Amino acid sequence: MQYEQGHIVMISMYVDNLIITGDATYLIKEIKQQMSQVFEMKHLGELRYYLGLEILRDSGQTFMSQGKYVKGLLERFRMDQCKPAAIPLQQNIKLHSEDGSKEADVTLYRQLVGSLIYLTTTRPDLAYAVSVLSQYMSKPLESHWNVAKSVLRYLQGTVDYNIIYTDSSDVRLIGFADSDWAGNLYDCISITGYAFSIGSGVITWCSKK
Repeated sequence: MQYEQGHIVMISMYVDNLIITGDATYLIKEIKQQMSQVFEMKHLGELRYYLGLEILRDSGQTFMSQGKYVKGLLERFRMDQCKPAAIPLQQNIKLHSEDGSKEADVTLYRQLVGSLIYLTTTRPDLAYAVSVLSQYMSKPLESHWNVAKSVLRYLQGTVDYNIIYTDSSDVRLIGFADSDWAGNLYDCISITGYAFSIGSGVITWCSKK
């Protein structure tokens, strides 16, 4: 990260790729020139798609989504032709570690929940459902698997959901937080969640036990 006269430039490295972002074009250009003198580099242009993330900039707006990733996820678990659901998780649903249903395929369940965890990178609307499903990774039951598939049905109808960040002079920090106050039936531990935004789209969110 580099600071200069109120500007910030961040450099993120993934394997053999560098992502340079910031609010000062001249600083980004200067950093690229300096690094190219030390390393052999190739400029691939403006970031549009990387590790399942889709980024589009247009008229002062930045759109971030994982639509292509969602479509691949639905095809992978053979849910690309399913009927869409209105919500990811039924209201007041209570899952149990022992509810009488038979055990589900552990590998398949973990693959699905793991894929959903990565999807929460741009989908705060999935945070609560995924946090609930993640609690049964060690011994998933058919009831848990059915709920996980209901999340896929929700994704079927929300493939194109994205977060929009806009150029705005309004940079107020707005946040919401809540807890179910000892809502777990077995250990009486609460599930808490929050979401914060600065000016436009949400920038950080969480749902955890």
